[in-house]
Amino acid sequence: MQNQRAPHLNRTLIMVVMISGAFVSILNETLLNVALPSIMRELHISTTTAQWLTTGYMLTNGVLIPASAFLIQRFSTRTLFLTAMGLFSAGTLIAAVSPDLALLLVGRVVQASGAAIMLPLLMTTVLAMYEPHERGGAMGIMGLVITFAPAIGPTLSGWLVEHHSWRILFFVVLPVAILDLIFAALYLRNFTETRKTSIRIPSLILSTLGFGGILYGFSTAGNVGWSNERVYISLAIGILSLAAFTIQQLRMQEPMLEVRVFRYGIFSLTTAINVMVMMAMFSSMLLFPLYLQNVHGFTSLRSGLLVLPGAAIMGILSPITGKLFDKIGARPLAIVGSILTLGSMYRFSRLTATTHYSTLIITFAIMMAGMSLLMMPVMTAGLNQLPSRLHAHGTAMGNTLQQVAGAIGTALLVTVMTQGTKSQYQNLASSAAHPLTTPSAMAQAYKEATVHGIDQAFLVSCIFAVLALVGSFFIRRHIQKAAEAEASSKRLRTVKDA
Repeated sequence: MQNQRAPHLNRTLIMVVMISGAFVSILNETLLNVALPSIMRELHISTTTAQWLTTGYMLTNGVLIPASAFLIQRFSTRTLFLTAMGLFSAGTLIAAVSPDLALLLVGRVVQASGAAIMLPLLMTTVLAMYEPHERGGAMGIMGLVITFAPAIGPTLSGWLVEHHSWRILFFVVLPVAILDLIFAALYLRNFTETRKTSIRIPSLILSTLGFGGILYGFSTAGNVGWSNERVYISLAIGILSLAAFTIQQLRMQEPMLEVRVFRYGIFSLTTAINVMVMMAMFSSMLLFPLYLQNVHGFTSLRSGLLVLPGAAIMGILSPITGKLFDKIGARPLAIVGSILTLGSMYRFSRLTATTHYSTLIITFAIMMAGMSLLMMPVMTAGLNQLPSRLHAHGTAMGNTLQQVAGAIGTALLVTVMTQGTKSQYQNLASSAAHPLTTPSAMAQAYKEATVHGIDQAFLVSCIFAVLALVGSFFIRRHIQKAAEAEASSKRLRTVKDA
């Protein structure tokens, strides 16, 4: 059944309200990483224990994002957004005042239960509000916010933690979240279609075990290595459960997550490209700070400041890229973006302990420009091919696989870096020409070995960029069928821009 809507819905106002919610939820996700050492000192916990603050958040996302397709179809835009924003605000407050780890972890899980719905709901709403030839511009604006938030998160967090308690990170986010919740209650209206569907508990259990097991397994491998038995047990449970979940969904008339979206060729291709891009992007998010802090000795704040120009370029380019997508399609943008990304990744695979600061800034900015040309256009091209009844499933599937790609990319690159560092250090230690007889010589050798390991990991990320480039040549521009276009026009005839 379609929701009754006001005759002159303001698309711009809806976008502002929903993008603001997505912005604070994504910003919050990246703020905490820099603050973990401060939290460990105040709460007297180990690194492994503190890691649960990020692992718990990730697992909650992994469980709820696959279920977002059902939630978006079952509940109205207004109801779902208010619930998600309310949960996020409540979780932020709990985390801000938590006296111990247990309550802080509860706050993070409550936060994640709201944040997990934000991005799939926003993307589905954009697809419902805008016709295909307008979606690039709308997705570009959305891309500006959701890519800028994680870019400024470490810088903002580094500055705040340097001068204040880690709790300020939650108190900074809380008023913005509450204000957005109030605006949503006042101005947000329903725009997506709803229908009465039910969710089967076995589907939810298998989805939780499948995606949760895979995410936890790769996350554990990235944190403690592949020798831990938890890695293989989690991955085995995850893979078997996911296989059972897929078979079950294919047999259902109304599945929780429609895996048949992969019957649409362009959607499958663009999803694969985005997975490669996410795995490549995680190399920069993970390896670049390690290089700056462990090799150059930069503080978290200075490391964050170095990436700000790249974040600014990405923010400026996103709306422009969206407009270009509406005119020329995704393929030329994706090809150019892949080339820029590949070139910058390759340059990062040639880092040394003395690489100049300006070289790092310029190379990172080029990589961010490439990512801007790649990510949102490719994602939009795939979603445009899906019929409207599958939009919620497409956004849920895409976001879920990005979560999985991030976990796999992190585990793989950490493994490559660790093994490369270990191997190079052993080579240096066994060298007769330069024996490591003093602490300073050992420290210098370890620094050089670390650079070698990071270079190796960046070289692996180049493979992902090459695969994205090859796939980009096969993207076709989707031409909307006449019947679908007419239905879309009728649905949008009552909508007016501000």
